[in-house]
Amino acid sequence: MKYFDQIKKSMTFLSKKKDTIFLGQAVNYPGTAMFNTLLDVAKNKKIEFPVAEEMQMGITLGMSMNGYVPISIYPRWNFMLLATNQLINHLDKFNLMTKKKFNQKIIIRTAVGSERPLHPSHQHVGDFTKEFSSMCKNIEFIKLKKTSSIFQSYKKAYERKDNKITILIEFGDYYNEK
Repeated sequence: MKYFDQIKKSMTFLSKKKDTIFLGQAVNYPGTAMFNTLLDVAKNKKIEFPVAEEMQMGITLGMSMNGYVPISIYPRWNFMLLATNQLINHLDKFNLMTKKKFNQKIIIRTAVGSERPLHPSHQHVGDFTKEFSSMCKNIEFIKLKKTSSIFQSYKKAYERKDNKITILIEFGDYYNEK
């Protein structure tokens, strides 16, 4: 199975779970390559967001506090930079602040933007995994470089019991190359 197909399979698997909800930009309307990975996800499981990254991350936390497992989608690392405050000061520290009162299962999808066949410019191809992982002690970062590990990584993120948030980093160039 190809890289794109594994991601789509993972999204379909997650969408079948009663407690999941997908939110972000281009979840209901085309605009990024990630949109096509959600075509088999029911419309009532998706919430389209405007370009309001910090608000989206705050709502992601709120949804997890209310029993949902949000799959929060940021099409590029560069866009997720705008949610840094919520990610580092709130999501990462939430279990410490609440003494693990909530089972804070959150899945965040982001990507290193594709450079081929056309380079979209430098504000769309950043990979800030190393920098963010050095600041976030309660979040696991998983780079999805191997096609064979995609489904198991998303499944692990959903099934985990350790109250860790999972950020899965996709690679835009692999959607068509692998």
